[in-house]
Amino acid sequence: MKSLHISKAGLLLCLSLVLCSCGTPEPSRPALRGDGSVGHGGAADPTIEFKNLRITRENYHGWSNAIAIRNDRAEVVIVPDIGRVMSFGMVNGENVLWNDPALHGKPVNPEAPEWINFGGDKSWPAPEAEWGLYTGRKNWRPPPAFDSAPNDARVEGKDVVLLSPVDPFYGIQVRRRVHLDSKEPKLTITTTYERVSGTPSKIGVWVITQMRDPVAVFIPGPERSIFPDGFYKFGNEPWTNVVASRGLIHVTRDPAKPHKLGSDADQLLWMGAQIMCLVESPRVRGAEYPDRNASAEVYTNPDPKKYVELEMLGPLSLMKPGDKISQENTYTLFPRTSANPHDEARRIFKR
Repeated sequence: MKSLHISKAGLLLCLSLVLCSCGTPEPSRPALRGDGSVGHGGAADPTIEFKNLRITRENYHGWSNAIAIRNDRAEVVIVPDIGRVMSFGMVNGENVLWNDPALHGKPVNPEAPEWINFGGDKSWPAPEAEWGLYTGRKNWRPPPAFDSAPNDARVEGKDVVLLSPVDPFYGIQVRRRVHLDSKEPKLTITTTYERVSGTPSKIGVWVITQMRDPVAVFIPGPERSIFPDGFYKFGNEPWTNVVASRGLIHVTRDPAKPHKLGSDADQLLWMGAQIMCLVESPRVRGAEYPDRNASAEVYTNPDPKKYVELEMLGPLSLMKPGDKISQENTYTLFPRTSANPHDEARRIFKR
């Protein structure tokens, strides 16, 4: 079946989502259609069943076209209407991703006067400092197709694939393949940028995962870091909530002020009271990265919106029309087994 292509005008009007299957499904694996029915003339059934895995069309906090992937241990919820992954956690457990409840069920709006921060996991182009060169905007706003457009969604095998419209400023279309392991609480998201138009320029894939207020975030200090302390701070504001000790960088959220740091690590660990989430994305040796060559960043947001961002960056690549670049992020859940956060972090990082 044909993919949904949204024109620039369609982007501004936020055209409706089309959910379709890819190819002709086998009789034992019916297609999940946009109307919630199954293929081959079957009765309405919004679920595709695989061995140890289920893909379900359902309502998520008012977004009726959400898609959930579940195994026996974990679940992930994708909301194509806002182009994001909005939930990841153990089955019947807490969602480790942060959502703004005030925006539940709301549509995207590329012409909103202020940035609409739904939360969840999404991708923006790097470097951030160059957005205005493409968009012509003087105020801070992510390019619209990356952040404020509904996505086409389809089931491909056991995966859900999100496809954005082509961004009118960058000339890039974003494809995100969401894969949940059939047995383990392990999520893999592969983000691909395809340059459709535009002057050749250096661009990198940047994945931003907004997560709930943690007990702590830990970063393993690389043995031979390019940064003197294994990280650097953005800005000159004092930040007592970050401490480097014995090969670990320990971060907690400052309720009063925003802060951000960059590192050349390829792992970030979010730690809650009962569960942890390890975010990983391989760093490419010798490659050029944005933000002083950082491949991993942590942002902490002040009250009242209590969240942190675990951000993984891909290397910069000179992109011309026809070029593609990709980055793979994995997210693995672990139960807490010790009351000591540092002991837990050393166990996960094997240090």
